[in-house]
Amino acid sequence: MEKINILFVCMGNICRSPTAEGVFRRLVQNAGLEHRILIDSAGTHAYHIGSAPDARASAAAEKRGYDLSPLRGRQVSERDFHEFDYILAMDRDNLANLKRICPSEHVRKVSLFLEFSAQFDEREVPDPYYGGAQGFEHVLDMVEDAARGLLQQLEREHALRS
Repeated sequence: MEKINILFVCMGNICRSPTAEGVFRRLVQNAGLEHRILIDSAGTHAYHIGSAPDARASAAAEKRGYDLSPLRGRQVSERDFHEFDYILAMDRDNLANLKRICPSEHVRKVSLFLEFSAQFDEREVPDPYYGGAQGFEHVLDMVEDAARGLLQQLEREHALRS
């Protein structure tokens, strides 16, 4: 069986996209689908290559049972557009950055992560970096909802449980 490859993308790959990776990874594991879905995250900028996720993102995630500690920041590469089936941006700025560097044959893979949200009307996950702890909690709420929607969509489109 072919794997479905998912890439979550924010600006620096230390707050929103590693949070999405950690949340979605656990959701996929709980569904017993880790053999079918590969998950990663990256940033559109090179600010934090090799860095662990932001301590506040890790702490908020840990309170909900997600472990972000093995994750390290990396920048999106051209190879990602060839390897990943879904490249999900956290906001419109990063979506635009991705589309600008994306080979034309892969643009259909790039979209906003919150397009999969059922609970939130917003389509952008706000960057909590310059705010307080409540911003990281709000990001987790949004990410958990969109992650559930994404998994449901993948199950429908790819018959993952059959």
